[in-house]
Amino acid sequence: MITVTNLSLQFGGSKLFNDVNLKFVPGNCYGVIGANGAGKSTFLKILSGEIDYTSGELSIPNNVRMSVLKQDHFMYDEFSVMETVMMGNKRLYDVMKEKDALYAKEDFTDEDGVKASELEGEFAEMNGWEAETEIAQILQGLGVGSDLHYSYMRDLNGGDKVKVMLAQALFGRPGIILLDEPTNNLDIESINWLEDFLLEFEGLVIVVSHDRHFLNTVCTHIVDIDYKKISMYVGNYDFWYESSQLMQQLMRDQNRKREDKIKDLQNFIQRFSANKSKSKQATSRRKLLEKLEIEEMPASSRRYPFVKFSPDREVGNEILTVEGLSKTIDGTDVLKNISFRVNRDDKIAFVGENELAQSTLFKILVGEMEPDTGTIKWGQTITKSYFPKDNSEFFDGVNLNLVDWMRQYSEDQSESFLRGFLGRMLFSGDDALKPANVLSGGERVRCMLSRMMLSGSNVLVLDQPTNHLDLESITALNNGLMDFKEIVLFSSHDHQFIQTVANRIIELNEQGMVDMAMTYDEYLERKENRQRVS
Repeated sequence: MITVTNLSLQFGGSKLFNDVNLKFVPGNCYGVIGANGAGKSTFLKILSGEIDYTSGELSIPNNVRMSVLKQDHFMYDEFSVMETVMMGNKRLYDVMKEKDALYAKEDFTDEDGVKASELEGEFAEMNGWEAETEIAQILQGLGVGSDLHYSYMRDLNGGDKVKVMLAQALFGRPGIILLDEPTNNLDIESINWLEDFLLEFEGLVIVVSHDRHFLNTVCTHIVDIDYKKISMYVGNYDFWYESSQLMQQLMRDQNRKREDKIKDLQNFIQRFSANKSKSKQATSRRKLLEKLEIEEMPASSRRYPFVKFSPDREVGNEILTVEGLSKTIDGTDVLKNISFRVNRDDKIAFVGENELAQSTLFKILVGEMEPDTGTIKWGQTITKSYFPKDNSEFFDGVNLNLVDWMRQYSEDQSESFLRGFLGRMLFSGDDALKPANVLSGGERVRCMLSRMMLSGSNVLVLDQPTNHLDLESITALNNGLMDFKEIVLFSSHDHQFIQTVANRIIELNEQGMVDMAMTYDEYLERKENRQRVS
């Protein structure tokens, strides 16, 4: 159990959060949410002891091992994958190295023998002899092949390094696991494996994530950082979201009723205060008015951008026809004989293990790349807007503030319109004058989405649009695409995003493609059944 009592954290003259009182109990998984900058990662660092808190108490049993997902993917470059994962249980790793060093001595003494015997006993108690098997199972589950298990970390690509660091945090049956964005860069199979692992885990898990489906699947509680406070709620993310929206609406309705009542009382007092026959009623209403207060809702740090795509015209009957499309890059077949036709009302998610295939297809569809073979034909009524995975060319080296950056893509050139539009996308006041070349990843994505909204296009092509976005922005984009009545072609890692937007799935694979008119969950179920049969 972790007990947090009256805990506060202060940076400079301002408090990040204040008087936090929480209990985290084994057997539960707690999802930590909050706006960017609210302090989610900071709170995990306090729990892990990486940073100190300003006041209060933090109680963690000394006999419980805590495991933390480390963010520095280069600190283990000189170690093998197996060693790196085993370091997740530091004591086990130290015992192994110490006894190996003893056995390597040329002048092995009786004292060394006694010490080695003690170490062997401790090693066995910590299931050291099963360690390599357990590590191999975790790595395989996360998609790190056995051919890499004894490679040096420096020789792994970035995605595999992330998986090894996650395996390190899960290894050795810790009592407490702290995970900060564990699903980043994981494919759907690895995420599913991680979900199953955490659901079966008997200890305590505290996780920060922007993946709503992941939070819904594994979390028993939601820990919300907002209003400079940290509050805990029973249930998964969807339950928290719906209940929080309901509470906000109830408070707004209650305040609106109080405002109406105040206006009625003020009107009555104004009309009858000079009338002797009504003076007593006016006095009583004045006293009632003094007691009525508008309950001010606390200013939330959580902000949702306004995402709405409005096409200038509907698509016609002819939208897009792709025939026999193939593309080879650096000697590798990325696309192989791809053929499909887009119909009215289609919202197609392109999925598959090779993300390069998805990006290449999108670039060909919007004219940024030529296919080796095959044809694409867009209908006469089609106007398209493209969201690339890599948006650096739109910002790097661009010497414009945000107002002028947006002006490039807007028919209405007035500053008032552009500032109003930027304000709805969370760039208000001085933020609208930020240089475009210093924006964060999430800010760049919001600018690119703004560019698409200004286009009035009836076909939206989006390559991984949820990357770099916080939960609030993902939710706003999700709702915006669900409400969009025309065509969407997209890729994403976000399970819930695909499930709620797409009505058709096209899987790009080594053989070519599989085209299915179904939801994402139905596609995953069918895929699992295919794998089970094979």
